[in-house]
Amino acid sequence: MKNTGVVRRLDELGRITLPMELRKSFNIQERDPLQIYVEDDMIILQKYTPSDIFNGSDNDLIDYCGKKVSKDSIKELANLAGFKIVEE
Repeated sequence: MKNTGVVRRLDELGRITLPMELRKSFNIQERDPLQIYVEDDMIILQKYTPSDIFNGSDNDLIDYCGKKVSKDSIKELANLAGFKIVEE
């Protein structure tokens, strides 16, 4: 893990400000969603990118009931359920 040398304090609401250099480097814009992970004693922020809830793919996503599902997963689920898929 690379140390940036930047130290920030939490405000009274528990917020921090990401330095402009980091936001530019990671193409993080105002209001972009970030995922928060915990690993051992570290808090990790990652720019959120939608992915398939079944296989993690980010190709050909369809929104279903607020969840992202890829066309490949839909085809696989249809096969498991015994449906035949006819592609046009």
